[in-house]
Amino acid sequence: MNFHREPITFVGQVNLKVENLQRSLAFYQQVIGFKVLEQTERSASLTADGKTVLLSIQQPENIIPKQGKTTGLYHYALLLPNRSDLARIVQHFAEIGLRFGSSDHLVSEALYLSDPDGNGIEIYIDRDPSEWNWKNGEVAMTVDPLNFSDLLSGGKQPAWEGLPAETVMGHIHLHVSELKKTEEFYIKGLGFEVVNRFGSQALFISDGKYHHHIGLNTWNGVGAPAPAPNSVGLETFTLMLANEEKRNNIINQLKSIGASVAEENGSFITSDPSGNRIILKV
Repeated sequence: MNFHREPITFVGQVNLKVENLQRSLAFYQQVIGFKVLEQTERSASLTADGKTVLLSIQQPENIIPKQGKTTGLYHYALLLPNRSDLARIVQHFAEIGLRFGSSDHLVSEALYLSDPDGNGIEIYIDRDPSEWNWKNGEVAMTVDPLNFSDLLSGGKQPAWEGLPAETVMGHIHLHVSELKKTEEFYIKGLGFEVVNRFGSQALFISDGKYHHHIGLNTWNGVGAPAPAPNSVGLETFTLMLANEEKRNNIINQLKSIGASVAEENGSFITSDPSGNRIILKV
C-alpha cells in the first residue's frame, strides 16, 4: 500500500522561511543529503530524486528569528524507503558528531533533529502496515526508545550518499491554538479522518488509513498566537489531491464551514484556524 500517491491526499512539499540561505543550504545538503534543484539569490528548491521538490527554503528580506510559543511547524517528516537507509543516516550523523533524538512509535522508527533555524525535522521509516495495530478506528502509536542495537545489527553500512531517490514527505506535524475548530477544518473541510487522539492535546489524521499524514498539537499552549509573517518557520505546505474534481469538492467543503480559500498566482490556498497556510495542489 502506497500512502503517498493518488488517490490518497498527502503532503507533497513543505516551504520554510530561514534566516540565512547559505547556512541552510550547507546543512540541508551536507547533513540531510538533499540535492538542489533550483536556486536563486534568496530561495532554493530541494529534492531527493532530482525532479520532485520536497522542501523549499527562502530567506525573506526582513526575516526575524523563530518565535517561541506560537503556532506553525512542530516538524516535517521525511520518509525513507528502507530500514537500512535509516541505519545509514544514523551512522552518518554519528560520524559527523550530530546530536539527535529518536523514538519507536510502533508504526515507525524515527530520528529527530532541527535545522540551523530551529525548524523541526523527523526522518523515519514505516513498519509494514500489517504490523500496525488498529482498534475502533484508531491506530496504536507510542513513544518508546529506539532499539539502535537492532537497527544497526547489520554491521557497518556503506557511506551515506544523500537521501534515497524514493524519499517522500511522509507527514507534517503542526502547532495549533486549539483542537475543536482545527478538527472540523481538517476533517469536514479537507476530508481527512482522525486516526489517533493523544489525550486532549494532540490529534493525528490521515487519508486511506495511514498512521498520520498530519499531526496537530496544542503543546505551545491553548490560544497560542500565529507567528509574525516575517519570522523563521513554516511558509506553506502543499496537499496533493488526485484531481480537479476532488479539489473543487474540498474547496466547497471548506467554504461550507466558513474557511477561506484564495487564489494566488494560479494556486488555491487555504488557512487552518491557527493560520497555517495550505496549498491545494492537483
